Amino acid sequence: MKSTKKFGINTTCVHIGEVKDEQFKGAVSPIYPSTSYAFDGVDIKRYPRYFNTPNQEMLHKKIAVLEHTEDALIFSSGMAAISAALFAFLQNGDHVIVQQVIYGGTFNFMVNEFEKFGIEYSFTESDKIEDFLPLLRPNTKVMYIETPSNPLLGITDMKAIADLSKQHQIITMIDNTFASPINQNPADFGIDIVLHSATKYMGGHSDISAGAIAASKEHIAKIWETAINYGGNLSDQTVWLLERSMKTLNLRVKEQTKNAQIMAEYLEKSEHIDAVYYPGLPSHPQYEIAKKQMKGFGAMLSFELKSHIDAMQFQRNLQLIKPSMSLAGLESTTVSPVQTTHALLSEQERLERGIKNGLIRFSVGIEEPEDLIADIELAIEKTLKK
Repeated sequence: MKSTKKFGINTTCVHIGEVKDEQFKGAVSPIYPSTSYAFDGVDIKRYPRYFNTPNQEMLHKKIAVLEHTEDALIFSSGMAAISAALFAFLQNGDHVIVQQVIYGGTFNFMVNEFEKFGIEYSFTESDKIEDFLPLLRPNTKVMYIETPSNPLLGITDMKAIADLSKQHQIITMIDNTFASPINQNPADFGIDIVLHSATKYMGGHSDISAGAIAASKEHIAKIWETAINYGGNLSDQTVWLLERSMKTLNLRVKEQTKNAQIMAEYLEKSEHIDAVYYPGLPSHPQYEIAKKQMKGFGAMLSFELKSHIDAMQFQRNLQLIKPSMSLAGLESTTVSPVQTTHALLSEQERLERGIKNGLIRFSVGIEEPEDLIADIELAIEKTLKK
């Protein structure tokens, strides 16, 4: 059989990680929903919480191939994956360096949970490598980054972070959710552990909650030892749905990425927009870094409305684009980070991270860009009349 490393991306999405229907020869993977398996006379003692049911095992293979890693684990949410990965490599007395602008849920987890376990942490002043260096300590065990970051689409130089960490024998972790495996493969740049909210692009239809970790077999084995104690496994029905959804991952993300570029260029020219944050714009401060490490600039962007336009009223006036909590579905959505993803941060903490009240995060879907543009223009017009 042809090596999986030689398959095209669409072939990989469709065929790698499917469960073969040996009995009826069906075209799609069968579901194995059992929570109780034989323990005698079997090679593998299967148990859902051990991440080793047939559907789980095969989906791990798909994710690992897509992320260019040796192995992977699938979880019940992005935060289940993130917390399992961090706690696998951190213990009392250890220190972690964290990029300043990260997903609000991750930030909240760190500041509320780490101190309980005696884990020290330091946030950088920016996503530049120069800001990581002064924070190094003898007890630093992990560097945690997110690129593109949520919600300002900042870009961190992955190779620079990986090189610095290897010099000091530090584990690197990245939240790769916004890019997806289609637009970015951090393992190719030396990052040790790749994390995803699989709820987003991997699921892609706004109906699945899941998380994923991709890494070497050695690192996955260490994470597994911790993860089995936290109960973050995903039900096999949802595993099956996720595997089905990932068959179209490349098709969906490429179309969304193309649309996002068009929308970013349109918004940057609008007289009602103060700023647009999208790594595919030459005006983005890390545009050159993004070009080096991304295969596509992604389908996420953010923009700041000028002060004369109320951000919430603008979103209420949208007819096609949905104001919605999550992101990365086929449908375009917006969200106000100050109301949702970063609501747990204080106003000062948000402002320090550049998150203003007029900021809107825009997840671009597969609709025609001209329809999205018309919807935005009509919403602005209605808002200005209020």
